[in-house]
Amino acid sequence: MPDSSRPPSLTAIARPSGALAMVAMDQRDSLTTMFATAGVQAGPADLIEFKLAVARALGPLASGFLIDHTYGFDRVRDERLLPDSTGLILAADALDQQPGGPVDDTDLDPVVLADDFDLTGVSAIKLLLIWRDDERRTDRVELARRFTAAAAERGLLSVLEPVVQPARGQEAEFDREQAIRTAARELSVVGQSLYKVQVPLFGKAGGDDLDRACAALDDCITGPWVVLSQGVAAADFADAVAAACRAGASGFLAGRALWADVVGRADLADALQQVSVPRLRKLITIVDELATPWDAR
Repeated sequence: MPDSSRPPSLTAIARPSGALAMVAMDQRDSLTTMFATAGVQAGPADLIEFKLAVARALGPLASGFLIDHTYGFDRVRDERLLPDSTGLILAADALDQQPGGPVDDTDLDPVVLADDFDLTGVSAIKLLLIWRDDERRTDRVELARRFTAAAAERGLLSVLEPVVQPARGQEAEFDREQAIRTAARELSVVGQSLYKVQVPLFGKAGGDDLDRACAALDDCITGPWVVLSQGVAAADFADAVAAACRAGASGFLAGRALWADVVGRADLADALQQVSVPRLRKLITIVDELATPWDAR
């Protein structure tokens, strides 16, 4: 169990520059769906082996590595697949998700937050939170507060990841960009160590539009923040990270933009070295140059 008497520091999941260059590998049912899309019927053992391969290839370069307890956490930790310079982040979210569909809702994972769960080696826990403009907004703020409190009680960093979705029946009038900013104003004040946020405009805007959108988002966030890659094409992600960092972000915590197109490859180890490692190296160069160090926020 981490030492809860000492306040945790983002140094544990940061680069020497103060930037954050972290790999997400906590996908569960969605990873099964990605395998199926690639023509592979994957079982639990296949998911675990994929995650271990990603940890071996990308973990030594990353400042942090996020994984779930169901598929591979024990082996990543116990087999010491990550160097001491890479902080281990554990997903602490229980997902409400139909097979093949998006995550509909989340809660705190009672397994990870049980008193007897072994958190040895863990630097941070992460909560995915689905934000909607509906009657449960106050409940979600309370969930975020309970999460940050649970992390602090365990001497761990808290990574809060709101993902916005339209309220039921309001899909046609949903304004994603406004929702991302509103959620940030509402949720980034709960005391989290790090705020993980969707890229504005899906990273696709031309000209200065993306820079302006990222700056508007920065105005809404309290504390250090990083971007995720969900919804952003791999080819657009480096520019999206650069725009976010110019606006005040401290880096990224990304999965799909790094490794999605090697899912199902028979030559996985080679594919990771040829495709994913160069992508991660490029992103590291970007954040070391452009990111706002986490302790400058």
